[in-house]
Amino acid sequence: MFDTVVVATDGSDSVKRAVDVALDLADRFDAEVHALSVIDASEVDASPQQLRDELRTALETTADAALATVAERADGDVTTATREGRPAVEICEYAREVDADVVATGTRGRHGENRLLLGSVAERIVRTSPVPVLTVRQLETAGDGEDAVATDA
Repeated sequence: MFDTVVVATDGSDSVKRAVDVALDLADRFDAEVHALSVIDASEVDASPQQLRDELRTALETTADAALATVAERADGDVTTATREGRPAVEICEYAREVDADVVATGTRGRHGENRLLLGSVAERIVRTSPVPVLTVRQLETAGDGEDAVATDA
């Protein structure tokens, strides 16, 4: 049913559960795993000229760390890729290129809770992806030392 799973990661805390779910899905179907991180070109372009190279380098370092985390958590091989551009566009294009069966992503990225239900990138991926999209919410922690509970998967 699933031969190729693409997991989109930006290294944020909210994507960790999405990575775990994507890897579990790939493991259950013996699917190939592709991890993709996208450097948001608009974020770089919006920064002052004198800071752009430093920001790009910092974002590349974050992307590399995010991809390494996926590779470390996987039981098998993971193909990793970094792109620069508009995240939703690049993720959907990558899914087409590798003939993905599903794209897995967190519901919120590094920019946090700027949207009510889905982050703007996740929402764009859901609306424009050529393949099904598995959105995974971060576990919400209960107060007073209780274990985290899943609110949605």
